[in-house]
Amino acid sequence: MASIDAAVSMVNYYAPATPHLHHQPVYIQYSKYKELRTDNQHNQAKPQPAPQCVNAVQQGNRDITSALAAECGVLPRHGSVLRIIVENVFYPVTLDILYQIFSKFGFVLRIIMFHKNNQFQSLLQYSDAMNAYYAKMSLDGHCIYTGCCTLRIEFSKLANLTVKYNNDKSRDFTRIDLPFGDGQRTVETSIPFATQNTIFPSYTGPPGFAPALGFPQGPSVLPVPGALGPLMVTTSAAPGHMTIPDIPGNSVLLVSNLNPEAITPYGLFILFGVYGDVHRVKIMFKKRGIALVQMADATQAQLAINYLNGQRLYGRVMHATLSKYQTIQLPREGQEDKGLTKDYSNSPLHRFKNPCSKNFQNIFPPSATLHLSNIPSSATVDDLKNLFTSKGSTVKGFKFFQKDCKMALIQLGSVEEAVHALIELHNHDFGENQHLRVSFSKSSI
Repeated sequence: MASIDAAVSMVNYYAPATPHLHHQPVYIQYSKYKELRTDNQHNQAKPQPAPQCVNAVQQGNRDITSALAAECGVLPRHGSVLRIIVENVFYPVTLDILYQIFSKFGFVLRIIMFHKNNQFQSLLQYSDAMNAYYAKMSLDGHCIYTGCCTLRIEFSKLANLTVKYNNDKSRDFTRIDLPFGDGQRTVETSIPFATQNTIFPSYTGPPGFAPALGFPQGPSVLPVPGALGPLMVTTSAAPGHMTIPDIPGNSVLLVSNLNPEAITPYGLFILFGVYGDVHRVKIMFKKRGIALVQMADATQAQLAINYLNGQRLYGRVMHATLSKYQTIQLPREGQEDKGLTKDYSNSPLHRFKNPCSKNFQNIFPPSATLHLSNIPSSATVDDLKNLFTSKGSTVKGFKFFQKDCKMALIQLGSVEEAVHALIELHNHDFGENQHLRVSFSKSSI
């Protein structure tokens, strides 16, 4: 391209919708090269190693051939270990799921899973560095499930992985003799050791529905767009029916160390609603600093814990964990409650009712920068700044989106300020049936 800005514009333009050429998807990403040279002797001789690369590619995936050609036919130097980050983890990602996806590209030797910097990460080692390259080229940026669980893949500096235990968090597929480790439950996997390239039947459910995970039962699959065609993740959902992923515990959260002078059921509904659909909220009548929050399912409950436990709210560090209760009971008729128990199961403010909603792709930790949408065309920068300052916020930055004046980013003085502002101003009525939408942003201004 003529400039970096032009390249960025092109990548961003095609990111939401993959372009097709002669009915074939075209995948666009940045190259490691700063410029292309086509007018010197040295470069003319360089493509000679290409046939060897092409021969290797033909045995694996023809779609990678064009990518190799674009990179002058030379594979970059790398090892056989990949570092995998999964973003927007709305459904659980297990070691077995990673194995099924990545074994399509070659023999997987070892996998280690862990959490770092509040992110789900994994290290995965192939038997061959070429397989690692194919997997990275094909899977980087794609989703395991429709609209969520996005894969970010890079090469690790490690040359080899050492696995001590075969359990839910680590596995060496070359050694079935390893112990499970102290306190680890027995691994129950539908994937035999040292078995690669298993073929599963096609998913026949409706698009946009992510089936539940349950490997021991009969498999159906969810296709994931990628350079190698559909990736297959075994699931237990019947065609056309979405069930809840099997997460230990239940959907009711115990939230404690709240500020009894400031907290309300509506405030908890809005805040926890960023990470799932809240059905009921109950603030304890005699202990106003404790509340129960019932999410739509156990997956959303776990997601809310991951992002909100330890977050400051109205001057206190909030604690969120799973409750022993399976549901929140509504007060009986005549029972004194003072409006501390609310039912939101039919609220129009639920963000995740539509399984194809873009909200699944925009789940981020609380941050000082908020994403605003559904802004009326009549609203100015000063109008929006004044709106937030009227709620006690310190506005440090503001920026309308260039291509869509209905969206903007606003940076506040702290993460806690942004949390308060989201509670206060999400669904703010501008009049004429236009309501502001507020979310946490991964960007900054």
